[in-house]
Amino acid sequence: MKGKERMAFHGDKKEGTWLLADAENRLKDWLVPKVPKGIETYHLTLTTLLWCALIILFSFLARYWVPFLWVVSLAIFGQYITDLLDGEVGRRRNTGLIKWGYYMDHFLDYLFLCSMLIGYGLMVEDHNKYLLFYILALFGAFMVNSFLSFAATGAFKISYMGIGPTEVRLIFIAANTLIIIFADKFEIARVLPVVLAGATFALFVTVYQTQKMLWKIDMDNKAKQERDTPVGEP
Repeated sequence: MKGKERMAFHGDKKEGTWLLADAENRLKDWLVPKVPKGIETYHLTLTTLLWCALIILFSFLARYWVPFLWVVSLAIFGQYITDLLDGEVGRRRNTGLIKWGYYMDHFLDYLFLCSMLIGYGLMVEDHNKYLLFYILALFGAFMVNSFLSFAATGAFKISYMGIGPTEVRLIFIAANTLIIIFADKFEIARVLPVVLAGATFALFVTVYQTQKMLWKIDMDNKAKQERDTPVGEP
């Protein structure tokens, strides 16, 4: 582009601090060299479609035999591993699929979230299904906040209040484990209002902090522009 510098894309560089970040980085460094050469970054990214299908299928089967939720938890763990490795494999092998990876990775993350809530929707009673739609709307709002903030600042943040995608997956696995162990006493419907309340509070705090940060950036830029503008020049 003549006369203009093309802005660098930083969507592949995730920012934020979550509880298991350090352990996750060590696991990534250990696993990436073990990925076979025939498996590329796009193979790992698209594997999320398989994990989503398994989650929905075995959640449906868990209606009739609760231990099928172990397979659901295994699929969650599988999606975590492939999601952890896909970007790093691409960077180390210089695959070049930076924007494709950003788009597909996060679109498939949304499908993964939907598959989890669809799975739970297959297991709860009809009069409680509306809670899952509210939770999907809230979790979707976190994703929208990340993308809007990224567009405004160029920094792609994926964790909120110390909680990132890894911790969310662990919550799903913990919920599945409780359902299996206490099948006769534990009901998903009792947990959903707590999740809903917690997510609502976290979203409020996140949006407040984000708008406050953007306000400061705008005011700093305005002050700098006023300092740099010669006296008498509009």
